[in-house]
Amino acid sequence: MASWWKDAAAVILSTCAAPGAADARPPAPPPRLSLAQMNALPDVDFRRIFSNVVECCPEVAVALATQRPFSSVGAAAQAAADILEALPEAARRRVLLLHPDLAGRLAQHGLLTAESQREQQAAGVLRLDPERAQRLALLNTRYRERFGFPYVVCAREKKSSEQILEDLQQRVERSREDELRTGIDEVKKICRLRLQELVADD
Repeated sequence: MASWWKDAAAVILSTCAAPGAADARPPAPPPRLSLAQMNALPDVDFRRIFSNVVECCPEVAVALATQRPFSSVGAAAQAAADILEALPEAARRRVLLLHPDLAGRLAQHGLLTAESQREQQAAGVLRLDPERAQRLALLNTRYRERFGFPYVVCAREKKSSEQILEDLQQRVERSREDELRTGIDEVKKICRLRLQELVADD
């Protein structure tokens, strides 16, 4: 494992912050950078702009900054995936713990990050009818109690809130090992989409 991966793992374990307050209507993402602009950013600006490509883990952006230049957005996403894949189990679990429950307490109190709020709104989970909202809350609780971390899914890849509910119902029956692996795979997907939202391939 490269030394900068070890450094990223250590920082994620120790300092990754909880989500900050977000507006009720999250701001639109900033205008997309070109690939050339991303590669030319000063490190401090890169870390600021890409600080939440992995939810509440700005250290991933710190590590990504050292890997530039990237030949494509896909290459940047793969580099982020490699960082996550190289983490030890405790750090992977910590990464999952930094994600909010779908339509959970943070959403109810307006405390989602702007990225998470856009994603949950797009998936429809913030507009569930009372019956589905209760079902989601019960499944979220059952999942967290079973595995010790929240259900993480790339919501924008699901076609409907019902599809998310069905996925959660299936995943809560799986093993902890399977869910730790699946959860991190979903984080990689979320990261890829967030990078695509910020950067356009030249």
